[in-house]
Amino acid sequence: MKKKTCIHFTPTELITPTNPLTVNLIGAGGTGSAMLTVLARLNQTLHFLNHPGLHLRLWDDDVVQKPNLGRQLFAESELGLHKSVALINRVNRFFGTDWKAITQPYNLHTAVNMPRQSIANMTVSCVDTVPARFEIADILKQQVANKHLRTTRLRPLYWLDCGNDRYSGQVVLATLNHIKQPPSRKYKTVASLPMVTDEFKTLLLAQKENNTPSCSMAEALHRQSLFINSSLAQLAGSLLEQLFRDKYLIYRGFFTNLKNFRTMPLKVQAPDTIREIITTPGKNAA
Repeated sequence: MKKKTCIHFTPTELITPTNPLTVNLIGAGGTGSAMLTVLARLNQTLHFLNHPGLHLRLWDDDVVQKPNLGRQLFAESELGLHKSVALINRVNRFFGTDWKAITQPYNLHTAVNMPRQSIANMTVSCVDTVPARFEIADILKQQVANKHLRTTRLRPLYWLDCGNDRYSGQVVLATLNHIKQPPSRKYKTVASLPMVTDEFKTLLLAQKENNTPSCSMAEALHRQSLFINSSLAQLAGSLLEQLFRDKYLIYRGFFTNLKNFRTMPLKVQAPDTIREIITTPGKNAA
């Protein structure tokens, strides 16, 4: 008997919402600044398709410095401004949106003190440290455990995590709640997609990081390829477009490497298969 393809169907909450979907974009650096433009274009596309679109909050407490120019999407006139404010002002003027900048880090402290702002239907993280990624996971798990959020329009649904090093990176989509799936004879439907911090915990903890601030643009480029961030953002945007427009996913992420120009998709898999991946570090590494 032929093995059924695993598939994840988009919930009606995303396809036909009454209000704009809330999005928390965490990080306004290399990937975050590129991802903001991608989400703005997706929002515009959704409006053309009679969808209420997205309402986004950009979280970042960092300010624009000279090493950020060039690799990140900032101009000299924005030096000294908060990254989140500079980017949101630019996007709002260009696209006519009313998105918000939050000049604070997205962490457990702000999640407690700003509960409504920290909750969103979709969280997109573009952070550059492993501890920050695990802290986001802890916050989202606490939100999922909140019974009052399970039946409201603020219900957390997805977490899209983007991470990279010098030449390579990965994007992984996870569900934050059980997403009810329609019956299907053709496919094996999958209601839950694991968090990157659960599925690839061993790999994340094994990473060595150098987060010392760069002193110049040249040093920043030595640490990361000029186009790794924008490449991740564009592919991540394509994944989200499929989630909204195709209304299903067979692939829920990818690993990419600009050194050898290879991209490997990450398939939607049944829970029993996912457990094999968790116990076999590197099985899905690019």
